[in-house]
Amino acid sequence: MNREVLGKCPVCGGDTSITKIRCSKCKTTIEGDFDLCKFCRLTPEQKEFIDVFIKCRGNIKEIEKELGISYPTVKNKIEDVVMALGHKVDDRVYESIDRKEILDRLNNGEISVDEALELLKQ
Repeated sequence: MNREVLGKCPVCGGDTSITKIRCSKCKTTIEGDFDLCKFCRLTPEQKEFIDVFIKCRGNIKEIEKELGISYPTVKNKIEDVVMALGHKVDDRVYESIDRKEILDRLNNGEISVDEALELLKQ
C-alpha cells in the first residue's frame, strides 16, 4: 500500500519536513532536513480537485459535470487551492474573469438569464 507523506502534522497542523530518504532499489539512505513540495501540503480533497482540474484541462463546465458541483463551487475550490499554494489573488482580475465567464456561459445557453443575474450579484 502506497502512503503519501504527511504535509501537515496530524497533532498540531504545523508543516512537516522529511529527515530521511531511502532508495527502494539500491537501499542508499540520505539523511538531512528536506522541505516538502508545496503540493504535498494540500489536503487530499484539494489534491483530488487538482487532479480533476488537470484531467478536464481547466474547463469549468467539465469540472462541474465530473464532480457534480456548481460553477460557484468550482470557483471557490480554485480559490482555496490558490491560497493553499501560497498565492495571492488580485480580486479585480478575478472578478473580471468571473463576469466574462458568466456572460460567456449565458451567451452559450449553458445558464439562464436568472442564473446569470444571480451569479453576477455574488
